[in-house]
Amino acid sequence: MVTIRLSRGGAKKQPFYHIVATDSRARRDGRYIERLGYYNPVARGDAVALNLDLERVDYWVSVGAQMSDRVKKVVKGYRKEHAAA
Repeated sequence: MVTIRLSRGGAKKQPFYHIVATDSRARRDGRYIERLGYYNPVARGDAVALNLDLERVDYWVSVGAQMSDRVKKVVKGYRKEHAAA
């Protein structure tokens, strides 16, 4: 099964996450099928906290991919933010 989840990067105590579509059996930071965006929870100033390709997320969900709980929250917030703009 394909899963849309976070893949951690960044330094110690400075997390940076890539939002990826991956096989559910792959390791958290291992091989992925497609990178869909990124999430920077410690962004400050002009840094972009979240960048996401919603078309590709919708495509993967339409073909049966499951989103992790955290990714669901991130995507929901991103949609709400961009709907208001």
